[in-house]
Amino acid sequence: MCGLEDLFATLRRHPDVEAPNLFAVDAADRLILDEADEALSVAPRDSVVVIGDHYGALTLGAATAHGTAGIRVHQDAITGEHALTANAARVGLTDRFTSMPLGAELVEGARVVLMQLPRSLGELTEYAETIARDAAPDVVVFAGGRSKHMTIAMNDVLGRAFEGVQAGRGRQKSRVLTVRGPDRDVVPTFPLRATLEHPPMDVVAHGAVFGGTKLDIGTRFLLEHLGKVDRGARSAVDLGCGTGILAVRLARSNPDLQVIATDRSAAAVASAAATAAANGVDDRVRTLRDDAMSTLADSSQDVVVCNPPFHLGAAVHTGAARKMFEAAGRVLKPGGQMLTVYNTHLGYRGLLKELIGPTETVGRNAKFTVTVSRTPSR
Repeated sequence: MCGLEDLFATLRRHPDVEAPNLFAVDAADRLILDEADEALSVAPRDSVVVIGDHYGALTLGAATAHGTAGIRVHQDAITGEHALTANAARVGLTDRFTSMPLGAELVEGARVVLMQLPRSLGELTEYAETIARDAAPDVVVFAGGRSKHMTIAMNDVLGRAFEGVQAGRGRQKSRVLTVRGPDRDVVPTFPLRATLEHPPMDVVAHGAVFGGTKLDIGTRFLLEHLGKVDRGARSAVDLGCGTGILAVRLARSNPDLQVIATDRSAAAVASAAATAAANGVDDRVRTLRDDAMSTLADSSQDVVVCNPPFHLGAAVHTGAARKMFEAAGRVLKPGGQMLTVYNTHLGYRGLLKELIGPTETVGRNAKFTVTVSRTPSR
């Protein structure tokens, strides 16, 4: 079997965005595996869990270095799941792990947990509470990340669910927190529920979803322009749906509209489903965890609405937006619409025109621009 560095050299981010400044493995992956080396060497089969593995470095690293089998893995992003599967196939390790949703079954009886620390404290809270309630009493968590993204607040979050949190020595601008002593009686914080006043709506959010139960200011501006959606539309997609606020608003605005709320994030899709149910439109809002509508048919939708991200993890990168626009151009019917909100400085209008069709600016404030793009009619 190949060594770790040989393994790491084979890893790719695909189908996530790839670029010279975006990497499939980082120093935190290496440090987590080193800090957990002794624990992994004696861990029984089916007792290792990996959470937040970006592209497979932790999962496949444990399998390579220790022959670990029966690894249970949770990755919020479906692109991470797909990358792990592809990377595992490349090195013949597809039989060593199972991808699973976040929940009791993921961590039940776990003795060792490897975790890439999320930047969101809410996401970390939900992970920590899940592990504490259902893992083995002697579980040890090795949670690492890049030092510049780690804060004392992360120690506090872990300390509310575990008795001991010990920070290791830094290496290559990375650090690992070793966590022991789970509080089996910790009360779950998530999902959160809140009621918005404008628009009046109940919102449900899991820990990893962007913005929690708050209304993102870009989404708020886009909501003001949903009246531009064709009244004759019968199918719509909320692309990158988050908690599903846009999807619910679309469904409420047109009783004949069937809406798909889709996101690559498992937490977002679960949140959107719960938000739709809380507002009584779950019969017309279907949720879909997908990579930029990859499973939707060509020319199948009348409308796409989107508030695209411009970060990929910690990196500022517009590749995700381009991927979403390309997907919209494929999925929209001839004459279909895309409503997009974006930070004005990103200047997406030309890209939208290139990838979708004629694009009109319908709103602009101090920070955001809203455009309506339309695919060519046959």
